[in-house]
Amino acid sequence: MPRFAANLTMMFNEAGFLDRFAAAAAAGFEAVEFLFPYDFEPDVIRARLDAAGLTQALFNLPPGNWAGGERGLAAVPGREGEFRQSVETALRYARATGVGRLHVMSGLADRSDAKARATYRSSLAFTCDKAGEAGLDVLIEPINPRDMPGYFLNDFNFAADLIADMGRRNLKLQFDIYHRQIIHGDVIRGLRELMPITGHIQIASVPTRNEPGTGELDDFRVLRELDALGYAGYVGCEYRPAGETVAGLGWLKAFAG
Repeated sequence: MPRFAANLTMMFNEAGFLDRFAAAAAAGFEAVEFLFPYDFEPDVIRARLDAAGLTQALFNLPPGNWAGGERGLAAVPGREGEFRQSVETALRYARATGVGRLHVMSGLADRSDAKARATYRSSLAFTCDKAGEAGLDVLIEPINPRDMPGYFLNDFNFAADLIADMGRRNLKLQFDIYHRQIIHGDVIRGLRELMPITGHIQIASVPTRNEPGTGELDDFRVLRELDALGYAGYVGCEYRPAGETVAGLGWLKAFAG
């Protein structure tokens, strides 16, 4: 059975962010992920993980001005210095939390722009070098253009080709089942083809991004396929509960049963 990580950015919003760690543990989760930890000092996050007995599965590099609409810096020409500083910031939090993988958001840029492509490759190479020194994987995630218009990395085939071309052992794919279905469909075939380069998986129903089992996909079949493929990592529950978080966890109990 897959191991699930609660996404504390989206789940347990009935509580303040720091209280969500204990709430996730009380609900039976052994790991958590979230978008960003940077509103709190690293030792504060570490203390919450320890108190709840949780593993940190994943978080993202700083995205730039998120409130202002920025969605990462890696492919944005002219922001290279700020991006490199963001890597150092993320590594400081990685050391404190013990996380094994970091997600690099590409940002809003035109993938047909040669300068944006070159900037992205350079940013990923820099991150892989720095993360590799710390024994960490670097993840890239295609995000669908409906939820994030203008996002540079919005194609799984491009991501796979880039990973192969760059040849970095610690550069891997973040396979979000929700985004895959919206961008390409063919989820199970995609998992079978891309599992060798996949470093993390996330799930939500399509199209509403609520609990698994409430949308157009047979999410339980997809999750069983992960077992068949030998996936041993975490599955991040990156969904927005349709109601109260704990009340909506019936899907997890049904799958486990």
